[in-house]
Amino acid sequence: MSDGWLPYIEAIEQVYWDRAPAAGLPWELRLPAAGVALTQAVKHRQGRRLVRLEVRAMIGAVAAQPYTVHVERQNGVLRDRLACLTRKTHAFAKAVATWTARFSLALFEHNWVRPHLALRVPLVPPDADRRYDQRTPAMALGLAGHAWSLSEFLTYPVYHGT
Repeated sequence: MSDGWLPYIEAIEQVYWDRAPAAGLPWELRLPAAGVALTQAVKHRQGRRLVRLEVRAMIGAVAAQPYTVHVERQNGVLRDRLACLTRKTHAFAKAVATWTARFSLALFEHNWVRPHLALRVPLVPPDADRRYDQRTPAMALGLAGHAWSLSEFLTYPVYHGT
């Protein structure tokens, strides 16, 4: 998914491709990789007013969710929680292991620890103190029965199986 910037098409075609033998020739063919798709959602405006939204498949089929709002929100959350993703910072992730650990912990905290306002459900009947039951994305998907704490996550026993 992307906006209407045309260089994305060329970049995707240059990076995502497979080699295929050319029948009877000494070289191989470069074919687009299977499953690669690019859907663009282009906003047309008059002044500050949105006139229409054009959704078009540039490579492959149109995505089921062609709008980038979910990806943009996730990027904003990660930039907010990971200083190494912001500009003009001294917090670098120089090693792959450091980056993986920071990124994984931020995603876990976002999906399992922090309740999201959009996922709350009304209590019937409301309590005296609160009207909504707060939920995390993991709770909304049925993966957890409660919001986890970081200490619960860090002390959770893991089966290492053989």
